[in-house]
Order: sequence, then C-alpha cells, then structure tokens
Amino acid sequence: MDFTKSIFENSRRMPLVCAHRGSSSGNIPCNTLAAFNAALMQGADMIELDVAVSADGKHYVFHPGMEKAYLKSETPIRAIPSEAVGGLRFFNPDDTKTQFGVVTLEEAFRFLRGKCYINVDKFWTDVPGISRVIRACGVEKQVVVKTGTTEEELRQVRRYAPDFMFMPIVRGRDDVTDRLVADGVNCIGAEVLFRTLDEPCCSAEYVHEMHRKGRILFVNAEVYDCTAVISAGLTDDVSVAESPEKGWGKLADMGFDVIQTDWSGLLRQHLRSRTAKAGC
Repeated sequence: MDFTKSIFENSRRMPLVCAHRGSSSGNIPCNTLAAFNAALMQGADMIELDVAVSADGKHYVFHPGMEKAYLKSETPIRAIPSEAVGGLRFFNPDDTKTQFGVVTLEEAFRFLRGKCYINVDKFWTDVPGISRVIRACGVEKQVVVKTGTTEEELRQVRRYAPDFMFMPIVRGRDDVTDRLVADGVNCIGAEVLFRTLDEPCCSAEYVHEMHRKGRILFVNAEVYDCTAVISAGLTDDVSVAESPEKGWGKLADMGFDVIQTDWSGLLRQHLRSRTAKAGC
C-alpha cells in the first residue's frame, strides 16, 4: 500500500478489501494479531479492529459485549482491571480455550504499522484516549476512524482528531460530510448503511458526487446478525453461498471504494478476476 497517496487514489483501480476483525477461522480468533496476519496473507488492504477500554482505562482490541461469546466471561472488559485482562484467553468455535490473549491497542498498531490501512471501530467510546494511542504509535497516516453523526460525537472528532482520516457512519442519507469538510475535519468519505437499494446513500448520483469531491464510500458485506440489514442483502453470505457477483460484484459495480468482509481472500480473488476480465 502506498501511503504517500490518498486512500481515494489507492482505491481507483479496484475496491479495497477491508478484513472485518482480521481473518479468523479454526483456532485463530478474530481481533488477534494472528487474525490480522491471516488477513494480510490473504491480500487485505485494510483491517478493521474493535476497541474496548478496561476498568483502569487501558485500550484493548476486543468487541465490547462479546466477552461471553469469545472469552467465556460474564464480566465485560470495562469492569476488569488491565492486569486481569492480560490473563484472559479466547475460545475457538469448538468451545475450546486457545493460546491467544486479548492484545492491547498499542500492540496491534505496532504490529500493523506500515502494512495496511487500519479501520478503528468503537472510536466513539473514547475519542481522546484512542487518539493519544494512535499518535503515540505513529500510525496517523494509516488509521481511519469513524463515529456516528450525533453532535457530541462530531464535536469530539473536531476537538481531538480533526487531522485523522475520518468517516461518519451514515444511515440512508448523508447530511454531514460536506459540513465536516467545511469545519476543517479530514473527512475522507463515509461508511454507508442502507436497508434497500433506493436509499440516497447508495444511489448512483450520490456515489458520483462523492467521487467528484475525491471522497470514498465504505460498505459492509459482512453479516454480524442476519436480521440486521446494512447493505440491502448484498452480503458475504450471498456471495459465498450463491455467487460472488450477487453480492460483492454488485457492490463493486455500484462504485463502492472499500468493501468490508469476513472472507478477505475470496473477495480479493474475485476482484482480481473481475479486473483481469475487464482488461485492466
């Protein structure tokens, strides 16, 4: 990845592949350095990770609320001191404890430095604290941060992280990116969520206008809950179970610049195949 270019420039040839929590399978849990390395081996351009904060304010790579599912712990990380978080271990899908522990955000940043873009989810849980870790690790040029669009969330971004690559998470319609750019925020585009294909944030007109302004559009193909529709059914599930063209192909044709997936290798293979067929 050429970090001397903008993320918009880097996504012109084909959509960038964002690995949702890395690439986890078998005994390799998500949100671990092993999962991140697997994603890199499969050609991911960007890795998404989640941030949880311990009781004493230390930042870890973990999806808050998933402690029972992944760690077999009834206690959330936010209620556990960091010395105890270090002793936790992930369990694999066979309900067997693995050797993998919960890594700190600093460890993850240092591991990924210079290798790919890093999409920081749950940034809104501690904008000033996570911003300090990003700066301390020197990954400002790689990190893409995001929040919702409440006034308080955007106020925090303006105050603590206006220089970071930022994407608001918009649902259905984008009413904020122009305003953020006018306010001096480094708003590189938007993460868009849409239930149907007739919503404004996935229209050809909106995509064209965002590209005209040099901004990217990030879309989610991963399925974290089959009842939560966030990309109008153009998902990993339909791409893997039926045909890549029914999901990933349609998202690419709609002009999305970054596709987030739980199947990095398969998506990368499909995008390369399409590009080759197009003679690019």
